[in-house]
Amino acid sequence: MKPEVIKIDDVEYVRKESNAVKLNGMEYCIVRTYSAGVYAGYVESQTGQEVVIRNARRLWSWDGARELTQLARDGTTKPENCKFPAEINKVKVLQAIEIIHCTSKGQKSIQGVAIWTM
Repeated sequence: MKPEVIKIDDVEYVRKESNAVKLNGMEYCIVRTYSAGVYAGYVESQTGQEVVIRNARRLWSWDGARELTQLARDGTTKPENCKFPAEINKVKVLQAIEIIHCTSKGQKSIQGVAIWTM
C-alpha cells in the first residue's frame, strides 16, 4: 500500500500511519463495550450502540500496549503475553461505548497474536 501524501502550501507530507486493510469495504476496528469486553474485527454495521463485527476476536487480555488506542495504532510489543481467542465469523455486541479505527500496523499485530486456548 502506498503511503498517503498530503500537500499543504506546495509542501508534500507523507502520513506515517496507514489505515488498516478493509474487507469488503468494512474497516478493521477495536470495539469496546460497556460489559461484554473488547473486540477487534471488521465493523459491518452500527445502529446506536449495537455493532456487528465480522472476523471478530475478543481481546481478553493484552500486554505491550499501554491502552487500546496505542494497541490500535502500534499493536503489541509482547504478543506472547496476549490472550486473544480465535476469530468468530460474526458477533453482535450491545452497548458499544468506543470504536477505534486501527492502522495497518495495529491490525497486523492483533491478527498475528497466536490463538489463546486453555
